[in-house]
Amino acid sequence: MSKIISIGTALPQHRHDQETILQFMQQLYGMDDIEKRKLRFLYRHSGIATRYSCISDYSRPMQDWKFYPQSENIEPFPSLEQRMDWYQKFAPPLSVHAIRKCLDHKISEEEITHFITVSCTGMSAPGLDLQVMELMDLRNDIFRTSVNFMGCYAALHALKMADMICRSTPDAKVLIVCTELCTLHLQKEVTQDNLASGLLFADGSAAVVVTGDEHPTKGIKLKSFYSEVVTKGKKDMSWELSSTGFQMTLSGYVPDLIEEDIEALVEKALSSQGLAIKDVTQWCIHPGGKKILEAIQKSLAIGKEELKNSYHVLEQYGNMSSASILFVLKEMMHNLMQQDGQKVFGVAFGPGLTMETFIAES
Repeated sequence: MSKIISIGTALPQHRHDQETILQFMQQLYGMDDIEKRKLRFLYRHSGIATRYSCISDYSRPMQDWKFYPQSENIEPFPSLEQRMDWYQKFAPPLSVHAIRKCLDHKISEEEITHFITVSCTGMSAPGLDLQVMELMDLRNDIFRTSVNFMGCYAALHALKMADMICRSTPDAKVLIVCTELCTLHLQKEVTQDNLASGLLFADGSAAVVVTGDEHPTKGIKLKSFYSEVVTKGKKDMSWELSSTGFQMTLSGYVPDLIEEDIEALVEKALSSQGLAIKDVTQWCIHPGGKKILEAIQKSLAIGKEELKNSYHVLEQYGNMSSASILFVLKEMMHNLMQQDGQKVFGVAFGPGLTMETFIAES
């Protein structure tokens, strides 16, 4: 068995109010007054107050823009190459910041035996893993691997890998970092997918250390994992490369698909541990959007208070893709460390439509 002994999170320096981002988007899309009112309604009912980005432009006048061209039609729009240049510049130091907060007073850099990087918003070779290793001067013989392009559920996939490593190598100390710069991939074409992505996504990084049970530091014990792919939703959530960046498909049917299938998924996952929905004391739900959280509440017949950590992360940070669920778990961690016997159920969603879950206990 394995356990999470520490979580650290980090945010880029630019904090944007949702209202300010709205004004940028209205300009970007060249909207008339009626379209502006419709978009304003969506932003004000998004459940998001602020988001963070490696790009300052969203809160600045045009003459101060650094990423987008200073022109009325915002052309030439940023290319894939420009977006990847910015990823290479900002993702490694943001990852290091999250890692150092995670390791602080818990474990030394020299003790790390395995290193897993997670991202779906940037890709290169050498990649984020080697860049972070160099910045932190980590051991050059460290076992490393990367989880790429899996989307919002990828952190749980990485935790599953860390659990397998710790079960087979009891003295392993696995470091995971999930770093997403989603705001680099804003698209200019006015489509429902692009409007939804521009409303929801943000940048952030989260790091986790997973060890075996023998490690003396108290932690959250990882008990089991379970995942399913709902193939009828494969066209409703996807993430593809294009010449202008990574393009997100996020249809309005995703909350309905989740509401329809989540109860059966949760029951199957819990049954492997002899548990039922009523036995769960803490819910760690990926804050993919307000409608997704509401759909889960309805399907599982649980109150908003039981998802307070997910709602709070959504409100303060938006959807940071794979890093988001670790932000939620970090908010829960202090209370979990004070109360033994808590049963935690976590779930995140991504392209496929994939639903990935974990069960943990304090």
